[in-house]
Amino acid sequence: MSSDDVQKLLSHVILAPTSYNQQNWRFVYATDQSVKEKISVAARGQAQPRDGSLVIVLCGDTTAWRTDPLRYWKNHPAEKQETVKAALERKYKDNPQNQRDEAIRSCGMAAQTIMLAARQMGLDSCPMVGFEYDELADVIKLPESHVIVMMVVVGKRAEDAAERGGQLPLNQVAFENHF
Repeated sequence: MSSDDVQKLLSHVILAPTSYNQQNWRFVYATDQSVKEKISVAARGQAQPRDGSLVIVLCGDTTAWRTDPLRYWKNHPAEKQETVKAALERKYKDNPQNQRDEAIRSCGMAAQTIMLAARQMGLDSCPMVGFEYDELADVIKLPESHVIVMMVVVGKRAEDAAERGGQLPLNQVAFENHF
């Protein structure tokens, strides 16, 4: 992947929605082969990170809600900014579970955005959650206030995907109005 294509993909990804527009996802992207090989080792030897053109590790900043929160609404009146700042504080202050949950939700939406944008660019993708957390954290130098959620490998597929293991019928997973 060219550097321009990487930047194009990332420019789409940062439009993924986040609660209160706090943009709490962080993307560590690897194009350097030696880094991709270290990520592959942390991924229990799986080949996709090593062989893919681009590896994006999606991390959530659990402190984004309090890091200059007015910037998330800088295009709105000061009153709106202050309202959002107060709401962020109410929801996340002294609540690490909410902070972590929000980071995971945000990264999930960003991961889907990566996969859809990659497809639109004629690329393939492979979402991955099989890795040794601490080992991958060391490779990417994860800050203490962040959590690794998952990674997505982007490139051209080496082979067609295997047949899907099985799909539950729609009536077992989708319910109208209530369970």
